[in-house]
Amino acid sequence: MAKIVKGDHKFYIGENEANPIAQITYKDVDDRTIIADHTFVSESLRGQGIAGKLFNELMAFVEEENKKVIPTCSYVKAKMERSKKYREYIHKG
Repeated sequence: MAKIVKGDHKFYIGENEANPIAQITYKDVDDRTIIADHTFVSESLRGQGIAGKLFNELMAFVEEENKKVIPTCSYVKAKMERSKKYREYIHKG
């Protein structure tokens, strides 16, 4: 399993941040809120649960930093809404 790296507003797998083979990205809204806006997994990695691992890294970051999430990425939104644990991190703005 390739290593997940924290980059600039993303968690990714790949040789470098500019050309990841899988990533989940976010934007800062303010000190307490982020927008989770995109999840991508290359064809070669699909079916291995990589998107879920990236999601878990993002949520660990959210929990550590005590942030709320505005999930504009449909994958992140669905994962958060399905999980009682993560539902509380959805921004209720």
